[in-house]
Amino acid sequence: MPARRRTPPPVGRLALGAWSRGEATRTDLTTAVRFTLEELADVAPGSSVEVRVPPAGAVQAVEGPRHTRGTPPNVVETDPETWLGLVTGRVAWADAVDDGRVRASGERADLSGLLPLQAARER
Repeated sequence: MPARRRTPPPVGRLALGAWSRGEATRTDLTTAVRFTLEELADVAPGSSVEVRVPPAGAVQAVEGPRHTRGTPPNVVETDPETWLGLVTGRVAWADAVDDGRVRASGERADLSGLLPLQAARER
């Protein structure tokens, strides 16, 4: 089952556009991150990878074994700016992992095949 939408897509696209133009407020940044996390969950539904972008949000995505307690076996964590760079294609997955902007653990934690997100590239 896909993640429940909390960010209306038009609002998320506006926030992502503001970020893309370098005009984002803190609220825009948070909204853009949450919107794109929800997009990821729509594109890759599942519960095997937890994607964390503190303090803006987190989502479970990618098909595979589901975890129910404790730290998930597959975790991706990054900051909001890096996340938005990844989903828009401004930052390459391999570069962000290599230089430590993305911390990815677990055999399913490689999101390179899912990023950038089509909805975010249209900005």
